[in-house]
Amino acid sequence: MNTRSTMRLAAAFAATGLAVGALAACSAGGTDDGGDSDGGDVTLTWWHNATSGPLPAVWEEVAAEFEEANPGVTVEQTGYQNEELQRTLIPNALAAGDPPDLFQVWPGGELRDQVENGYLMALDDVIPDTVSSVGATVNPWQVGGETYAVPFTFGVEGFWYNTDLFDQAGVEVPTTFDELIEVVGALREAGITPIAVGAGDGWPAAHWWYQFALKSCSPDALAAAETDFDFSDECFVEAGEQLQDFLGIEPFQDGFLGTPAQQGAGSSAGLVANGEAAMELMGHWNAGVIGGLTADQQVPPFLGWFPVPGIDGAAGDPTAALGGGDGFGCSADAPPECADLLAYIMSDDVQARFAASGSGIPTVPAAQASLEDPNLLMVAEGLSQASFVQLWLDTAFGTTVGNAMNEGIVNLFAGTGSPADIVTKMQDAAATL
Repeated sequence: MNTRSTMRLAAAFAATGLAVGALAACSAGGTDDGGDSDGGDVTLTWWHNATSGPLPAVWEEVAAEFEEANPGVTVEQTGYQNEELQRTLIPNALAAGDPPDLFQVWPGGELRDQVENGYLMALDDVIPDTVSSVGATVNPWQVGGETYAVPFTFGVEGFWYNTDLFDQAGVEVPTTFDELIEVVGALREAGITPIAVGAGDGWPAAHWWYQFALKSCSPDALAAAETDFDFSDECFVEAGEQLQDFLGIEPFQDGFLGTPAQQGAGSSAGLVANGEAAMELMGHWNAGVIGGLTADQQVPPFLGWFPVPGIDGAAGDPTAALGGGDGFGCSADAPPECADLLAYIMSDDVQARFAASGSGIPTVPAAQASLEDPNLLMVAEGLSQASFVQLWLDTAFGTTVGNAMNEGIVNLFAGTGSPADIVTKMQDAAATL
């Protein structure tokens, strides 16, 4: 299986009959649902990225239920902020030879590196029913035909927006990027901060360049970048030039360079949650995050979602989407109960509760019917209508190139770098591999 084919998930869904609209009609099946422990006292450590919204409570319940069903097993689950978990805690723990048993695993380059270093447990022979239950969504978590993690959620990025503020400014959802620019201007004229961005965390700023690259580069250019680290296509510099022009219309809140993304009322998600900004470009999980940052801890009724519009005349596919998901895998030396816990997390019942909580779009087909949040249903519809889904670029390119790319983009946001600098950093990083 080559990288390009794994990233084109919309095509994979169609080929396997797993389009979002059809998922609810399928059955997850399987017999590897955790069962009883095989005896002995076992402590499982589980690291995840749920720190706000309803998901921490769901994972706490899951851990307690698994302990009750498996006497002698203790599950120590801990939530960490996503950036800290992905960029620091997990890599450091793996390198030190002291990883958690069950932990968040991102697909693409990071997964390939972890497999190459022997950090992950192969799962196909351990929990085969769980692996097969999610269909084509498991593809990005496979290396050489072997599965090393299972995604519990998958979705695409778009704009989360305040419908009341749009009405106040007299604007409608944009269908082209030129229309988005007009919406930004109208919101400014109405005294409303158009877009919140958590540039203080780095990656939310980087996603803006990702979107310009996705909409400006042909699928072939993106595939060459992903498989061969070929960034010679002029579209990659053009993406930075387009971002630079966009920054020039001042679309973001004051102090955006220091704003965190998802922690506290002053974060970019908090600004949207509390009506202080009209939009945020963010992944499919954001409804739950925003809900966790309101006064009543509920997803606000004004929240809506729309896909990132295409750029007229650009080489990129206007209906392509940027996305990805969160998966869990076991460390190579984890006890067998780790795989049992993963199988339980992926069971129909737990996935249904995950969906009903509004925390994301589940990957187990039988749980799709439990989606209640209208915004997540819109994201699911957007996923089904995407011509193809490109994994987050830093994930697809791997840690070395991805970190260099993100650094270059943040420098552009800060006015200390240029569009060409982003590409140069990527090329220099790739040359070290």
